[in-house]
Amino acid sequence: MEMKAVIDRFEGKKAVLLVGEQEISVVWPRELLPKCEEGDILAIQMAVDRVATEQARAEIDDLFEQIMQQNTEPDSK
Repeated sequence: MEMKAVIDRFEGKKAVLLVGEQEISVVWPRELLPKCEEGDILAIQMAVDRVATEQARAEIDDLFEQIMQQNTEPDSK
């Protein structure tokens, strides 16, 4: 998915972007933008990182399993 954003203004270390046709206001760290100035139009591409998502889910599942095991083991006291 690609969308456009206009750099509306800079406020210190932040940039105010107007995103999409609805011009939804989004505050973004200025340091994460390419060299640009007010009025520039950015092309933003978004996609789901399926591999990273599955890795994160696997980590969560492992942590949940560890917690469940700890809560079901009898106390060793």
